[in-house]
Amino acid sequence: MKKNWLPQLPRNVWILTATSFLTDVSSEMIANLIPLFLANVLGVSTAIIGLIDGIAETTASLLKLYSGALSDKLGKRKWLTVLGYGISTIAKPFLFFASAWGWVLGVRFADRVGKGIRTAPRDALMAGSVDEKQRGLAFGLHRAGDTAGAFIGLAIAALVIWLSQTGAAQLTRPTFQLIVLISFIPALLAVLVLALGAQEVSKPTGGKVPVFNFTGLDGRFKQFLLAAVLFTLGNSSDSFIILRGQERGLSVLQILGMMMTFNLIYTLLAGPFGALSDKIGRRKLIFAGWGLYALVYFGFSAAQTGAQIWLLFGTYGIYYALTEGVAKAFVADLVRPEMRGTAYGLYNAALALTAFPASLIAGLLWQGIGSWGGFGPSAPFLFGAVMVAIAALVFAGVPEKAREV
Repeated sequence: MKKNWLPQLPRNVWILTATSFLTDVSSEMIANLIPLFLANVLGVSTAIIGLIDGIAETTASLLKLYSGALSDKLGKRKWLTVLGYGISTIAKPFLFFASAWGWVLGVRFADRVGKGIRTAPRDALMAGSVDEKQRGLAFGLHRAGDTAGAFIGLAIAALVIWLSQTGAAQLTRPTFQLIVLISFIPALLAVLVLALGAQEVSKPTGGKVPVFNFTGLDGRFKQFLLAAVLFTLGNSSDSFIILRGQERGLSVLQILGMMMTFNLIYTLLAGPFGALSDKIGRRKLIFAGWGLYALVYFGFSAAQTGAQIWLLFGTYGIYYALTEGVAKAFVADLVRPEMRGTAYGLYNAALALTAFPASLIAGLLWQGIGSWGGFGPSAPFLFGAVMVAIAALVFAGVPEKAREV
């Protein structure tokens, strides 16, 4: 590959990447501490943690559907994206006042409203800003920037915990509150960068205004969507991996170190894997990522030490690099340009809707409910490994591209 490939990407790719970088500096400072805050400070069970994660993600789902279709209808992507990031930014500081799990649910609800509004228009803006031959690279770079921000955010959180807590076996309320306040600064900068730097991309002409359903979407996209939904049903919130690490003996600082390892690997590999998908096709990388995911989840179920969880979670970063940006590029490959907002809305909404039962099932499998004690901490990961095999069978029938229209 030529050494000068990065500067040749359009301005919007860089602006959206910078926005996601700053947003994840903010979000990841607190997102990975929320399950620890709920468990260590508020004494919440894994079933409730799964419920919160599920409701929060489901909140975004219908908005993802609507915002994607709306951006197609209006032919405008940018300001819906700005609005979504702005709502999430405003919501974050209210975690400072959380004294019960209902507070956390409320903030997560508002934050996901913002995500629901911005995600599909942002992805459509990205896809419409770059040539098809660089689409995988662009989405891979975007994921790399997003994850680099997560790495920095985790590093800041780890520094604050190291300076404010002795030992850091468990998270304390004052430390969490301080991190929440610090996280507002990069979130606000992200909104300013996007509002001032992004350029609108007009909707392509010649197509009908999309309808709020599957009409007009290629059958191959629908089959890929079904495979992704089946996969997501076993892919519960990463909160359970964090809790598994603590259950296997990792301290709060070690958990943040584990998350930083994951994000560093993801950051370094997302761009190259995205560019590779432009050359050899998306399906091969998605299949490879899902296979690695199954092995890692089997590993989580059998792990005996915190160090093993740490190593597995680093490997988990390779799975993300293989699939996250590549799958977003694959969606653009499978639909007509004038349908991309609707397609991304359906794709993101379907995964978000499935995240609710996925996280709820994981919490119940782990600790049960009422008098039933569940199957233990290995169960959610075994379930996830089985579901990816089912999803792969469905995905096997999806070709690289949609038919020409």
